[in-house]
Amino acid sequence: MFGIVRPCTHRLGSGLKAEWTAHLCGLCLALRSDHGQLARIVTNYDGLIVSVLTEAQAGRTPELRRTAGPCPLRGMRTAPVARGEGARLAAAVSLVLASAKVRDHVADGDGLLRRRPLAAAARRVATGWDRAGARTGAELGFDTAVLVDAVDRQPGIEALAGPGTPLLTVTEPTETATAAAFAYTAVLAGRPGNRAPLAEAGRLFGRLAHLLDAVEDQGTDAASGAWNPLTATGTSRAEARRLADDAVHGIRLALRDAEFTDDRLAHVLLAHELGASVDRAFGTPACAHTTGGGNPYGAPGGLPPGFPGDFPGGPGRPPEKRGFLAGCAVFTGLCCTCQMCCAKEYEGPWSREKHEGLCRDGDCCEACGDCCDGCGNCCSCGESCGNCCSCCDCGGV
Repeated sequence: MFGIVRPCTHRLGSGLKAEWTAHLCGLCLALRSDHGQLARIVTNYDGLIVSVLTEAQAGRTPELRRTAGPCPLRGMRTAPVARGEGARLAAAVSLVLASAKVRDHVADGDGLLRRRPLAAAARRVATGWDRAGARTGAELGFDTAVLVDAVDRQPGIEALAGPGTPLLTVTEPTETATAAAFAYTAVLAGRPGNRAPLAEAGRLFGRLAHLLDAVEDQGTDAASGAWNPLTATGTSRAEARRLADDAVHGIRLALRDAEFTDDRLAHVLLAHELGASVDRAFGTPACAHTTGGGNPYGAPGGLPPGFPGDFPGGPGRPPEKRGFLAGCAVFTGLCCTCQMCCAKEYEGPWSREKHEGLCRDGDCCEACGDCCDGCGNCCSCGESCGNCCSCCDCGGV
């Protein structure tokens, strides 16, 4: 699974963690129901936000939940999962954007895709996903052509970019695609007045996703000679950080202008966890349950357990990401062995970053209460979760 919004379960709390899992599983099952088993590999953390936003505006009814059967990722347990138009829209968007990612890997000749037979097979899969996403989008009244157009424009923009090119010129196609997806959740939810603020939130979310991907990949791109927007445009990391922080702040402001029935999960993911994503990408994580001064792994020097000195790629270098097909193979293995659900820690199939199993342990403090109606995410037990932002009136405790 991939995406920039990877919430820490210690900050979500048991209630919102269950809701987040319901939307994640709902996206996965919507992909399977509409497009077959193979499509489930495009399940991603960011795509479920489309489902979350739809439900936050429309409100949750019993019809929007169903009990799913046992799944390895849930330790072979049943669970309530999200369903309906929001989940289907999330599936359509995920398919179209994943097909673009596959084509990008093929064009770059990443990993096994250097081999022509595998590259041809990957292209056929991507083409099928484009058609499937367009079909589901049409059934919902959403034209995925805006997503395809944005994706198709990206290579041309990158080819013309060079030193001095504004970084936001490069991120524009991604911004346009995510703005369209976020805005259409207002249509599905019957809240037409929310289209403008959610389009703005989506535009900034797309900018942030592109920025953080560039930041996280800059080192490996330099080592492999791959194109990177920061390097190509001569943008410093300090400027990238400024743009990322501005995007997070803009998303918070845009959410204030939208009307929701129940925005608790959407608020936590978009107002709080995005800030944590920025910190993580720039090497300044701030999750209070970790040790070692905010180190996400609790290990000396910010390294994951098992690497007491340097990363395997060399001093200070993160491990190289896996190619698309290799990641799919690892994803299958993680699913079959329940590691993504029950392991204390596992390596991401594509990113190779360390993650916690969804169902491991409990939350950091069962006594934690809500600090305000919008946040619902700060501890009242005397231990700060470090997760309040300017939109909360809880005094930062």
